Amino acid sequence: MAAGSPKAQELQQPLASDETPLVSVVIPCLNEAENIEWCVRKAWEALEAMGLHPADDRSSSGASAEVIVVDNGSEDGSGMLAERAGARVICEPRRGYGRAYRTGFAQVRGRYIVMADADRTYDFGDIPRFLEKLEAGADVVIGDRMSDIRPGAMPWLHRYVGNPLLTGLLNLFFKTGVRDAHCGMRALRTSVLPRLALRADGMEFASEMVVRAAKEKLRIDELPITYHPRGGQSKLSTFRDGWRHLRYLLLHSPTHLFIVPGALMAAIGIAGASVVGAGADVLGRQWDMHALIAACLLIVVGVQVMALGVCAHAYSTYFLGDKERWFDWARAHIRLEHGLGFGALLVASGVAIVAYIVVTWAEAGFGSLAEEKLALVAATAIIVGIQVIFSSFLVSVIGLARGRR
Repeated sequence: MAAGSPKAQELQQPLASDETPLVSVVIPCLNEAENIEWCVRKAWEALEAMGLHPADDRSSSGASAEVIVVDNGSEDGSGMLAERAGARVICEPRRGYGRAYRTGFAQVRGRYIVMADADRTYDFGDIPRFLEKLEAGADVVIGDRMSDIRPGAMPWLHRYVGNPLLTGLLNLFFKTGVRDAHCGMRALRTSVLPRLALRADGMEFASEMVVRAAKEKLRIDELPITYHPRGGQSKLSTFRDGWRHLRYLLLHSPTHLFIVPGALMAAIGIAGASVVGAGADVLGRQWDMHALIAACLLIVVGVQVMALGVCAHAYSTYFLGDKERWFDWARAHIRLEHGLGFGALLVASGVAIVAYIVVTWAEAGFGSLAEEKLALVAATAIIVGIQVIFSSFLVSVIGLARGRR
C-alpha cells in the first residue's frame, strides 16, 4: 500500500488522544546483533512513510507509533543496538519466544500490534498492509509465506513436511482455515489480548495465538507476504520446536487426544464382543475366548480414555476458558445423577449376570463352572459402570469452579 493511497491517508489520521500510539511494533530479540538495527530502522521507515511519529516525540502532532524490542537475554549487545536504532527496549531475561512476546505485549501502548522476528526474514514495509486488514475489521492478521518463499529462506523439511503437517492438524482440530499457522509476522488489535489469554512460553506461542483466536470466534485474516533468507544463525530446533507445537495442539484438543481414540477403542471392543457372542464367521473363522478378552479390554480402556477426555474438557472449560459446542450442550443437559444412574445400571447388569452364573452353578451342584464368557461380560459391565460413576463425580468436582466464573 503506497503512503499516498486513500487507505494510508486514513491510517495517518490522529487518534482521539495524540498520546495513544496507533501501532506498536513488537520484535523479540535473542542475540541478533547482525540484524536488529536493520529491523528497527526498516520498521521506522514504514511507520514514518505512513505519517506516524515516535510516541515519545512531544514536538510532533498527529498519530504516533512505537517500536518495542524485547531483549530476551541477549549476550551480544543486541539491546543497546536496538535502542540506538530508535526502539524502546524491554528486558526479559527468562528465555522463550512466547515469554518474550507476552512481556512485550504487557508494555504496548498502541491500538494495534504488529509482530515480526528480528532476523530479516520479514519485510517491515508490509506493516501498512497488515494495518489495512485490521482497519477493515479483522481481529488478527497472519502472514502467509507459503506462496513466496525466497530460495534458501525455509528448509525443505519445514516447507514440505513440518509446516503443512502442523498447520493441517491445527485446521483439523480447530477449524481455523489458515494456510500458514506458524508465520512470525502478524498483527492484532490490542483490545483482544484479554480474550486471547496467551500463556505459552516457547515457539508453540504461534500456534496458541491461532487456536485461541479461533476458540474466541475472532476474525482471522491472512495476508500473502514474502519470506526472505534470515541473517545470522537460526534459533529454531526442527524436532524440539515441532514437538512443542504438536504437543500444544494435542493438549488443547481433548476431543482428538482422548474422546476420538477412546470411542474408537470402545466401538471396536463392542463390535468384537458382539461377533464372539453371536458366533459369527469373520475372515473365514470363528472367534472365541481370546478374542472376547481382547474386546473387553478395549471396551474398558476405551471408556476410561473417554472419561479422561470429558474431565479434560471440564478443566479446559472451567479453568482455561475454552469452548466446545458439544461439551457446552452436554453440561447444560446432563447432570451428575444421569451419570450415576447409567453407571449404576451397568453395575447392576453385571451383578445380575454374576447372580445368574452363581444360580446356574448351584443348580449343577457346584461342580465344574464353564461360564467364562458370561463372567467376562459381567466383569466388564461392572468395571465400566464403576468408571462411569466415579468419572461423573470427578467431572462434577471440576465443575464446582463454574460458580467462580
